[in-house]
Amino acid sequence: MKDRLLDGLNTALMFNLFFVLFCFVWFAVALIGRSTHVDLGFDLWYSLWDPLIMPAIGILMAGAIVSGVSSWVGKKFLRDS
Repeated sequence: MKDRLLDGLNTALMFNLFFVLFCFVWFAVALIGRSTHVDLGFDLWYSLWDPLIMPAIGILMAGAIVSGVSSWVGKKFLRDS
């Protein structure tokens, strides 16, 4: 049960990572477009920053910490047993 839960968490974190990377690439391309006066969605990206992108980054960071701590605790208890 625990392994299945951790596998699900890792899968969700992987999808979240790809979403955050996609948002970063979108930001970079839109910023280049804005500097050349071509509309590539910077205003849309900026409007999604607070309600969508920032929480995705926070979930990714928190999930990575939880995953790392649970892995460390699991290895610690397996080694001591």
